[in-house]
Amino acid sequence: MLRFYTAGESHGKGLIGMIEGIPSGLALSSEDIDFQLKTRQKGHGRGGRMKIESDRAEIISGVRWGVTTGAPISLFIENRDWANWNEAMSADAKFIGSAQPVTRPRPGHADLAGAQKFAQKDIRNILERSSARETAMRVALGAVARKFLDAFDIKIGSFVFQIGSAVMKSAADPASEKGLLNLSKKAGASDVRCPDEAAGNEMKSLIDEAALAGDTLGGKFTVFAIGAPPGLGSHTQWDRRLDGIMAQAMMSIQAIKCVEVGGGAGLAETPGSIIMDEIFYNAKRGFYRKTNNMGGFEGGMTNGMPLVVHATMKPIPTLKKPLRSVDMATKKPFKAAYERSDVCAVPAASVVAEAMTALVVSEALLEKMGGDSLDETRRNYDAYIRQIAQF
Repeated sequence: MLRFYTAGESHGKGLIGMIEGIPSGLALSSEDIDFQLKTRQKGHGRGGRMKIESDRAEIISGVRWGVTTGAPISLFIENRDWANWNEAMSADAKFIGSAQPVTRPRPGHADLAGAQKFAQKDIRNILERSSARETAMRVALGAVARKFLDAFDIKIGSFVFQIGSAVMKSAADPASEKGLLNLSKKAGASDVRCPDEAAGNEMKSLIDEAALAGDTLGGKFTVFAIGAPPGLGSHTQWDRRLDGIMAQAMMSIQAIKCVEVGGGAGLAETPGSIIMDEIFYNAKRGFYRKTNNMGGFEGGMTNGMPLVVHATMKPIPTLKKPLRSVDMATKKPFKAAYERSDVCAVPAASVVAEAMTALVVSEALLEKMGGDSLDETRRNYDAYIRQIAQF
């Protein structure tokens, strides 16, 4: 069983993460993790925080001499901005009062609901943890999961296909593994992670216009996993359905408001006789499908096709153009103040989605295959693949 946790605040000393269940014998280094962290920080429309931070992960435990031991793997990412906040965010009671309490909740954030839930008069105690800064550690932990999936030739990728009103014209064929990988590769060379250059340029122009207007933009992206064998997940209980787990993982990313699997909402517009992925067989390939409108999931399980999920991110609610709100202390209306933020973080969200996909697929693979060492998991995996081939 694989599980992970994160801890830490946006302006605290740093972020902490732990992932448990990665088998022993997996080669792992900080460089494997740092590449993904750098990718998350890139993107046209990112804010001033990215100029301060240059994220690097320190492996604290679970790895010895470059190889996992089977023990929990713990990571630490330093917050460089901590130097400016070490008293305001200190755990030491002697610094009480060193920072003014935040009492003005910002619309679209966790501020007010979180303050009410945890009975906090200072919103700082909510916004520090609810910040998307936390996703840096998720990306780091996801990089560990990606390294594990590499051992089974399971590949993760993503690309942005819409920001604001700018939409990529050519749609991806969800059944084409080569096509999906090519789109993700092209996205890696784009400032907005869009594989269509013309659409990407339009997206950047819209982001620049929004920045000048003091506004923000949301968008949509696709994330996928290629190479997952049939039978991960289960139809037997509601909470074991893998497409449901994947949807929850996507919705857990800050500012994601919609998730679609495969053909998504468009499936409602087409008769079942057309939209279902028909099943074929030949001696070389075994059972296979020519289409992938179900996004690689049937009955809550993987069916051997690429896992394809689309997510929609709302515009970031921290605006230079102030929104109306009410002060918690005085109950008087005010216009919400601006704090350093991004204009558009859709490209970064797609990288976080890759990390969450890697974590979800890794957990499902380990649940099915088991194994305390990588060799043992590999033997179980190979035996399962032979079983499917003989079916």
